[in-house]
Amino acid sequence: MSRHLAVLIASVALVAAGCGSSSDDESSATPAATASATPTVDLSNGCRPADKPAPKAPGKIKKPAEKLDKGKTYVATVSTNCGDFEITLDAKRAPKTGGSFKYLADRKFFDGTTFHRIVKDFVIQGGDPAGTGEGGPGYTVVEAAPSSLRYTKGVVAMAKTGTDPQGASGSQFFVVTGAGAAQLPPDYALLGKVTSGMDVVEKINGIQADPSTGQPAVTVLIESITVKAS
Repeated sequence: MSRHLAVLIASVALVAAGCGSSSDDESSATPAATASATPTVDLSNGCRPADKPAPKAPGKIKKPAEKLDKGKTYVATVSTNCGDFEITLDAKRAPKTGGSFKYLADRKFFDGTTFHRIVKDFVIQGGDPAGTGEGGPGYTVVEAAPSSLRYTKGVVAMAKTGTDPQGASGSQFFVVTGAGAAQLPPDYALLGKVTSGMDVVEKINGIQADPSTGQPAVTVLIESITVKAS
């Protein structure tokens, strides 16, 4: 079953008006007088070209038992063909979720995957080895999000299906890029918050995507994710 954000599927009508994709596509489909008069559209939004990676088989990954040390600071650097950004993991409020994320990053699980889903000014979503929204590491951890959590811009949390329990997560994560996600209930496990490189997140957010699936028009490659503790 797809690990897309369940509420996101239900909220397509709510967010579609803010995307403007349908009307833009229709207007740009008007035939030009000559081929040479057709403008060249840059779909990359300033990102370096990248080939779409082949799906990765996660193999047999043992479910981790490690948790983040609440006395340390953990920063995940997400390197993409659009630039780098940093996520400070919330070791105090989400030590189990962060521990699983670090466990996967240390094993280079995320390297060569993509941001496979973009809903403009809502979320960007990645971490799927299959690249379809249906993949994961083969295990699930559960850690309820703080009841006071609001998914405001820059917050990073974990995706789950509608049938998964509150706070369930595998490997797919999302970064909030707009105010609309603040309406979500605290069902999605907290990971942390973007503390550097929000301009890169905005660049990815601005890439044209299919309004029904969120599939970006160009590949947004996660080259690597590394986590350092201090």
